[in-house]
Amino acid sequence: MSDPVIDVDALTAIDMHTHAEISRTGHGALSPELFGASAEYFKAHAHRQPTIDEMAAYYRERRMAAVVFTVDAEHATGHPRIANEEVAESCAAHADVLIPFASVDPHKGRAGVREARRLVTEHGVRGFKFHPSIQAFSPDDRMAYPLYEAIEELGVPALFHTGQTGIGAGVPGGGGIRLRYSNPMLVDDVAVDFPELRIILAHPSFPWQDEALAVATHKPYVHIDLSGWSPKYFPPQLVRYANTLLKDKVLFGSDYPVITPDRWLADFERLDIKPEVRPKILKDNAARLLGLVKG
Repeated sequence: MSDPVIDVDALTAIDMHTHAEISRTGHGALSPELFGASAEYFKAHAHRQPTIDEMAAYYRERRMAAVVFTVDAEHATGHPRIANEEVAESCAAHADVLIPFASVDPHKGRAGVREARRLVTEHGVRGFKFHPSIQAFSPDDRMAYPLYEAIEELGVPALFHTGQTGIGAGVPGGGGIRLRYSNPMLVDDVAVDFPELRIILAHPSFPWQDEALAVATHKPYVHIDLSGWSPKYFPPQLVRYANTLLKDKVLFGSDYPVITPDRWLADFERLDIKPEVRPKILKDNAARLLGLVKG
């Protein structure tokens, strides 16, 4: 990987969870049916799907950096993904504010492993996103282990969606999406079997918040991002752990564009977080995890 060009000191925050929802040609990351269900769930009917160039301008204006990714769920949904190479190249054009993650469907086997290695070594990808419910796999399925092994060797984080998802909500059968795959306890096996892999449990993990806190407290390289929920709805135990035992392992994330960092940060201001912990959550923990600073 090339050396980061982000000026961390100049940033107010690092958003660890944003989505590239549309390609340069207008191709959506998910089907219109699933996108529509997500918009209904988040009450975000008016939200548009920004291009990565537009995302860069948005975050630059706010003096923030953002991790950007799409989801590769071709096996389960039959919907072609947005190319990881496109996400990486678009982020590279805005390397002062955007950090590319990739998504590789674990069902792709050895081809997926080769792709993951190439994306990091040739395209500057700095992490990988998994959405077990949409990708229709259990995180502890040995099918995915060669991919985890490569990610661990490459020294970049793996981010797992956990908890309920707005995608497919209200669609008959949930659009075929099985929530049980996103129980964070399934990621505990991954943390055991790949002890050097940096793992991020995305979102307050409803209805498994206590499980997520247990895994993150027990496994030294498991983190939690706070995306997908307004902070005013955070469970009290999540706030308590973020203030204490997990203060070095909790990360700001918005879930942009369905939740904007403006809304998230306004609600975070009113949350009972210790003054010395706030900068850790908003920037410092992410900068360290992403290798943007030493330590």
